[in-house]
Amino acid sequence: MSPRRLLPVVAAGLAFLSPAGSGGRLRLPGGRLGAARGNARALCLLQAFAAGVLVVASPAAEPELPELKQPAFRFSEARGLGFEQGVCRRDPSDVIQVEQTYYLWYTRVDERSNPALFPSGYAGEVWFATSRDGFVWQEQGKALGTGPAGAFDAHGVFTPNVLASDGKYYLFYTAVQPTPGRDDGVFENNATSDRTAIGLAVSDSPMGPFVRASTSPVLETSESANRFDSYRVDDACLIVRDGKYWLYYKGRSRADGRNGPRRTKMGVAIAERPDGPYVKYGANPVLDSGHEVLVWPHRVGVAALVSDTGPQARTVQHALDGVGFRKVGELPEAFPRAPGAFRPDAFDNTKFGRGFLWGISMGAGPHPYLIRYDVNLAVPESGPSP
Repeated sequence: MSPRRLLPVVAAGLAFLSPAGSGGRLRLPGGRLGAARGNARALCLLQAFAAGVLVVASPAAEPELPELKQPAFRFSEARGLGFEQGVCRRDPSDVIQVEQTYYLWYTRVDERSNPALFPSGYAGEVWFATSRDGFVWQEQGKALGTGPAGAFDAHGVFTPNVLASDGKYYLFYTAVQPTPGRDDGVFENNATSDRTAIGLAVSDSPMGPFVRASTSPVLETSESANRFDSYRVDDACLIVRDGKYWLYYKGRSRADGRNGPRRTKMGVAIAERPDGPYVKYGANPVLDSGHEVLVWPHRVGVAALVSDTGPQARTVQHALDGVGFRKVGELPEAFPRAPGAFRPDAFDNTKFGRGFLWGISMGAGPHPYLIRYDVNLAVPESGPSP
């Protein structure tokens, strides 16, 4: 059936959407078009059909992805980054490899410096470590500290991630400033006014030094209180896709108040350059769940590991187009918390992602520390090629 012949069907489907968006899924005979959250996305689909540029995916176009159905995780010590009394290491980045060395960034909080907030990452700094084998790590020191008084990141910098592009290293981080209206520098975490942002620092070497790209954030919260990301934007995770830079992030809404942590959702913003400007996808959020963000190129599409928050909790999701996610697997009882992954082709602009085999996550204890996990989420070598 041609796209133009499907126009009446699309129009009929739009009639069932509420004015504010139903949050449901738009399905047509012949295949699934993906999540259609609200009239904005549905109208984009309709326009695409009218222009004759959108092809309806048949069921065969969505692969089975057997390697994602029931992942089994094995956990081991990340030597050098384990439990240490009075020191919290948390929120690991994805791992990158430069020549023969692996690099990892994470949030570090020292109880002696911040006893009131320890082990919360809101008072953290970004540190980094290196490894030759991914098992034994050498802590190298601070990669980025807090900004000056009055800056958007004056109180804390945490949940880092690094994008490697054209010989430069782009450190994205969640930025925290003191609660507005307070002159004592206190961060209340009050669910209303002390919003976060995502900042960016750049270096010519993974060893640093990292220099802030701007005195302004690279991504900010939405102004409308009802938007999913009006209170928090956090936990950047980047891939290069279709020649563009895709920044996935989690958001929390001021409208959810103290229930916000249980209603975290995932969005995406896209840029032509690694340093932005990043433009939020118009039909965000792309997932209604997940307290942490881990995405990677997988076959012809993008996969996501969703933690134990929200209606899609403890699942593996996949989107052929990077935004229309569907469930393709379930997580076991033991799964990595706040994971980063070694994603070898995340920045290759690949047309066919090969998945990954290991990463670093948070260990449970009196306070967080870092551990290694191994899992086979790689596309089998005998699998289809691009």
